[in-house]
Amino acid sequence: MSVMTSLARILWAVVVGGTIGLLSGAVLVAGGPAAPAAAHAYLIGSEPAQGVVLADPPERVVLRFSEPVQLIPDRIVVVGPDGQPVESGAPAAAGGEVTIPVAGATGIGTYLVSYRVISQDNHPVFGSVSYSVGAPSAVREIPAGVGGAGDPVVGAAVSVNKYLGYAGLVLLVGPAVALAGLWPRRLPRRGVTRVLWAGVGLVAVSTVTGLWLQAAYITGEPLSGVTGAALREVLASPYGAAHLVRLGVLVAVVVLLPPLLAGQAGRWDLLPLVGLAAVGLGTWPVAGHPIASPLPVVSVVVGTIHLAAAAFWIGGLVVLAGFLLRLADERELGAILPEWSRWAALAVTALLLAGLVQAVVEIGPPEALVTTVYGRLLLVKLGLVAVVISVASYSRRLVRRRLGARQPRRMRTAVAAEALVLAAVLVIASILVQTTPGRTAVVASQPAATGDFATTLVSDLYSLQVLVEPAEPGTNLIHLYAYAPDGGPQPVEEWRSAAALPAAGVEPIDVSLVVLTDNHAIGEVALPVAGEWEFVFTLRVSEIDQASVQVTVPIA
Repeated sequence: MSVMTSLARILWAVVVGGTIGLLSGAVLVAGGPAAPAAAHAYLIGSEPAQGVVLADPPERVVLRFSEPVQLIPDRIVVVGPDGQPVESGAPAAAGGEVTIPVAGATGIGTYLVSYRVISQDNHPVFGSVSYSVGAPSAVREIPAGVGGAGDPVVGAAVSVNKYLGYAGLVLLVGPAVALAGLWPRRLPRRGVTRVLWAGVGLVAVSTVTGLWLQAAYITGEPLSGVTGAALREVLASPYGAAHLVRLGVLVAVVVLLPPLLAGQAGRWDLLPLVGLAAVGLGTWPVAGHPIASPLPVVSVVVGTIHLAAAAFWIGGLVVLAGFLLRLADERELGAILPEWSRWAALAVTALLLAGLVQAVVEIGPPEALVTTVYGRLLLVKLGLVAVVISVASYSRRLVRRRLGARQPRRMRTAVAAEALVLAAVLVIASILVQTTPGRTAVVASQPAATGDFATTLVSDLYSLQVLVEPAEPGTNLIHLYAYAPDGGPQPVEEWRSAAALPAAGVEPIDVSLVVLTDNHAIGEVALPVAGEWEFVFTLRVSEIDQASVQVTVPIA
């Protein structure tokens, strides 16, 4: 069998394994609930609160996120009641808080605040909040090109590109280690060297393409709409810095590779390559989830170890199946296979330990394993790894019984099966890095534990805007705004309200209300304990017409 035929089979295994992984991931992602804004940070509150009606226009809007965010130029806009963007100052970000000046927005009606920012792990966060001044009105549409989820083709392309980068690492690291420590001197190096250069090319292409895709991903533009300004923003970001470092490391590796490829590398030739490999591998976790984890340093270190172990293991299997088991004789295989078996065992141990730490950090509460898309993808990945380990144990038995060297075809079948399933594992990993971590998805899917409560209640006679702040045990301020069915202010002749907590046996407490205008009343109530409080509001709008509305307010 020719070297090119062998290489073609290797690439075919990568494609088939990738297809298996993509199908598994697609089924899980399609079947899972949507994460908030498909992002890895989420909005935890705003000022003014969502849906609130204010008597006076605010001077600023504040958006509070679960982690630090970066601004994207021209991707935050405030749309006024007339449907036109509000002329205001430039937004500013400080940690997880974004401040948007709106002092010039004085019109009566509903304002829509659309935002798109970048979370700490380099994923876009998008959404909107609304508030009203004086009285609510129809909510206007967001200007084209500002909000929304963006082009779905871009998200898919990002995952495919990450897979190509991982495949490049496999084809680079595995052959390099094999040439350094396993390759017999009599065997030709041309075929495995070609595989190594293919890995270099894949890593380079995926790194450069990743910068272009990131520009489209964060701005929400289609691939054809990426501008030079967007690319410059990406290059100036931590994501861009990590990719530029990766390219620099790759260039240095290419310069230092010739002695290794020629079989003349000594210890002082290999040490710089090992150091560069550690730096280069570290750029993957630095540009992804680990940098935003609760333990970023730990997550980056174990992420680098996990990636290095996987690249060595899978790449080593590619070299074994494609070259050594076909070209080496029985005596050479008798020396190579036990050595590879020991190295592989160390790599698998490192892979599992680092993966366990990663899973604990990224999953968070145990229930996230089954309630989130991230958790279910991780379970599929673990299942595939378990299959691979069972096949690997069979290979180890062949080596221990000295059958691997005498029956290379049998050994090649087992090794090829390992490589095929691990190709699918790589695809699951490519989808995982684009999926909201379990720890974030679980928290983001739950109602906010604290913060103002705002809602609109509707009866046949009126609609009532209700704001309870801070919605916590103790004294709470209640704002009530009444509106007629046509949307205009509804004069109210008498306001009454009461709050009860039936689950704790708390009987209704009268809420003392003070009338500020015909359609606006304010009151205070002391809520002694947390729980699901039931509020009843009764408004009399004429001598004979009155109606009551009820709402459950979570007091955390």
